[in-house]
Amino acid sequence: MGYADTIFDLTDRVVLVTGGSRGLGREMAFAVARCGADVIVASRDYDNCAATAAEIERETGRAAMPYGVHVGRWDQLDGLVDAAYDRFGKVDVLVNNAGMQPVYDSLDSVSEKLFDAVVALNMKGPFRLSVLVGERMVAAGRGSIINVSSTGSIRPRPSIVPYAAAKAGLNAMTEGLALAFGPKVRVNTLMAGPYRTGATKGWNLDDLDPAENPFAAHALQRLGSPAEIIGAALFLASDASSYTSGTTLRSDGGMP
Repeated sequence: MGYADTIFDLTDRVVLVTGGSRGLGREMAFAVARCGADVIVASRDYDNCAATAAEIERETGRAAMPYGVHVGRWDQLDGLVDAAYDRFGKVDVLVNNAGMQPVYDSLDSVSEKLFDAVVALNMKGPFRLSVLVGERMVAAGRGSIINVSSTGSIRPRPSIVPYAAAKAGLNAMTEGLALAFGPKVRVNTLMAGPYRTGATKGWNLDDLDPAENPFAAHALQRLGSPAEIIGAALFLASDASSYTSGTTLRSDGGMP
């Protein structure tokens, strides 16, 4: 293998990706498998997980296990972790990617139920899953946890206040867990900016006048392609980031 292949090598490691059947999670699940890892693809839609896992196995030859779970519900997370360890005996990398950014008409229309659901999926669930897996990683003497956050957590707009608040909590959690699980386990935030995913598929940006481009102030002046998350994710998952913990890596096209 070449030098880059060696430092990004994930051969025989096991990676658990929540929200792994679509969007950025799907890209990351395929990427780690292409680098030699076995993968647990987890999301609420088991059928989508199964289809994605089958594609990963066909394309990469690595083992991929689908698992249906609602990450925002604590009582389902023990089952996910137990199933992962029963199948593979370990988890080397946890990617807390599952999340939701609901649309609402106005701030006063945000119900308590909606607010709680946003916090549960974007922050509470990742906390619990990180603790369940992180403690086992500590016992094993190695591991990497990647919390997928959003630039909305540092540039909150009125349309995403509950989501931004939950992701800001996730950022803080990263730093605390990095100290709790160190020195053997690394915990980092991968802060994603605007990408072309299901959340942005309704945006008709291609026909906009350049003067109306909402990303004109960004260094790259465009949305990201989902595949462009891969480099940052592989860096944090692999030994390439062996001296990186408790940090936030932004992949946002140069958001000001």
